[in-house]
Amino acid sequence: MALMVSVSGIRGIYGTDLNPENIAKYSAAFGTWCKGGTVVVGRDSRTTGEVCEKIVSAALQSVGCDVILTGIATTPTIAMAVLKHKAAGAIILSASHNPAEWNALKMLNSKSEFLDADEGAAVLKFAETDTIAYKTHEHLGSITVDHDALDYHIQKILELPYIDRNLIASKKFKVVVDAVNGAGSESIPALLEALGAGQVTKLHCTPNGLFPHNPEPLPEHLGDIINEMKTGKHDLGVVVDPDADRLALVDSGGRFFGEEYTQAAAFDFYLSKNKGDITTNLSSSMICDYIAKKHGVSCHRSAVGEINVVKKMRSTGSVISGEGNGGVINPDLHAGRDGLVGIAMILQHLAETGKTSAEYRSELPDYFIVKNKITTEGIDKDAVLKRVTESFEDYQPDLTDGVKINFENGWAHLRKSNTEPIIRLYTESDSPENAKEIAKNVKKVV
Repeated sequence: MALMVSVSGIRGIYGTDLNPENIAKYSAAFGTWCKGGTVVVGRDSRTTGEVCEKIVSAALQSVGCDVILTGIATTPTIAMAVLKHKAAGAIILSASHNPAEWNALKMLNSKSEFLDADEGAAVLKFAETDTIAYKTHEHLGSITVDHDALDYHIQKILELPYIDRNLIASKKFKVVVDAVNGAGSESIPALLEALGAGQVTKLHCTPNGLFPHNPEPLPEHLGDIINEMKTGKHDLGVVVDPDADRLALVDSGGRFFGEEYTQAAAFDFYLSKNKGDITTNLSSSMICDYIAKKHGVSCHRSAVGEINVVKKMRSTGSVISGEGNGGVINPDLHAGRDGLVGIAMILQHLAETGKTSAEYRSELPDYFIVKNKITTEGIDKDAVLKRVTESFEDYQPDLTDGVKINFENGWAHLRKSNTEPIIRLYTESDSPENAKEIAKNVKKVV
């Protein structure tokens, strides 16, 4: 696997394609793009995180950037630190849900948002053209440590006008946490304590980077927390990925509430306080359209990718946004996925409605997404997408990101992979069988 370089960051397996040389080069390029401004640097709990942090920090100092270290911290906490310090940006060392051998440099701008295409291209240009602005010895940057980044993040969540800590505390919620030994291992329990949870049961909450199961929060990886929730002793199970920007839930009956329904539940709560349009991406579940209709607002769809969702949220004037991978984006806090604020919003919703998490989930309609890969070895991917578009032109396909076709009972979304000879085909309907049937009909054209 070669180093994956894109506008959204630099990703690879440490010690092979991701090495000290390219980590230093891209970090210095980012610091040059930041014009030597202050840069926040944080990391998840991966075993390679500390050495990467040292390389990144030294490279940033070499181009005149003052560095603020958060140590092990969640991606949303690092994003909040950018706003706290009015920094020029941040480098987050986390490969998100990738296995432990991976790491990545994820870059934020001064607005605490992931770089857009133009910003990312500008950073890459510095790296690729060897125009990095290294400084002489008297102009090197400094290093300081922010010991209070998490406290700041939690305090800002508690200050949201619709989060009532006293009401949540009065319910004495019993919550189980699976933080996959990642950056959320200490921060999620700390948030729950600040919210007044009655009891917090920790599963895999030692931030040592040794993931006890596949770190992507999917039901097939979460047997431990699902079994614990099935005991009936707890009110809610929360699961985050290694950098805690994605949130999945398990209800009080041990049912996987899911990632797709996380943002929908957050939307449902938020719209009861602040009515307005919502935004999600083209591959997210129809449950978002259901929530929008319930509140009499519109659900806008963007290309897949967090920054694309944020830009669409801004352009449509949406009050909140998210992604179906468990990403709640609440712009009242910052414009990025945030598992911590998602937890606070869900607990507030349960506290206000008086419903158990199982009762609330049972009230929502069930939709089922089926994911397929279409092999395109030796085939022109663009020609395949064009053929699909023409075959379903009566359905007015959305060509924002690949091809999205909305049917009466569901949808199909085809996107070409930039790293593999495949086209991803996602379909959704009100039953797995119907979702598979939609996929079958699309594949006939391919």
